[in-house]
Amino acid sequence: MKSIILAVALSLPLPAFAAGVMNVKASEHSCSELTQIIRQNKKVFVRVGFGGRSFRYPPAQCSMGDKRTTTSLRDVRGKQCVLDYSCVFDPASPYNFP
Repeated sequence: MKSIILAVALSLPLPAFAAGVMNVKASEHSCSELTQIIRQNKKVFVRVGFGGRSFRYPPAQCSMGDKRTTTSLRDVRGKQCVLDYSCVFDPASPYNFP
């Protein structure tokens, strides 16, 4: 029973464990819908292809060890979206050194 619970827990994406984070597939929404979802939910993990990006609104509230940048992605219609409040891993941050 323990191994089944562990297997299910490990198969879930990491952002699912973070409190208050909503998972969204970019390929299922338009650019304006994605923007609206991010503004309404404050913390959103947008799946883009095999990976994904974490978005936070307002943009100044990225976590320690992250930096704010712009991210471009394609929406459901294939239109290029540029979102300016992406929080991405910052390799130069002192919080990311062991």
